[in-house]
Amino acid sequence: MATRIRLQRGGRKSYAFYSIVIADVRAPRDGKFTEKIGTYNPNTNPATVDLNFERALYWLEVGAQPTDTVRNILSNEGVLLMKHLKGGVKKGAFDEATAQAKFDAWKQQKQNGFEALKADQAKAKKAAKEALLSAEKKANEAKAKAIADKKAAAEAAKAEAEAENAAATEEQTEAPAEA
Repeated sequence: MATRIRLQRGGRKSYAFYSIVIADVRAPRDGKFTEKIGTYNPNTNPATVDLNFERALYWLEVGAQPTDTVRNILSNEGVLLMKHLKGGVKKGAFDEATAQAKFDAWKQQKQNGFEALKADQAKAKKAAKEALLSAEKKANEAKAKAIADKKAAAEAAKAEAEAENAAATEEQTEAPAEA
């Protein structure tokens, strides 16, 4: 029986959620399967993968062929690397402890890269927020200046009108005195 490691679709319309399953090559995509070894949710950022590492490795070693998407998932999780390292142990290139040390080093390097990426995203988000805040402050200052100019112009006009009224009243009081 030829087996395949592939995705089985679930979830609602426009919100796909996949199970990673072992199935016969002839079985339909969402049909009968032998074993469920994990899940894959592409809707989160980054995509969430929950995988039974040992079972995935076992099925690869007994000859199950992954689809392209599942191959990428297994590669990112390190299953294909571990299969490669176990092949080196079987050939006698190095021992089991060395293989495990290489795998742990790879996993640590990947984790460091992921943390650096997260830090960069957080820094970019903070910088964008600060830029937005400074732009808003500039806009508020411009509005405040425009309002202050408008009030000053209104006060000047009011003072000018009062000065004219005072002058007119003074002229009226002087005119009857002369008469």
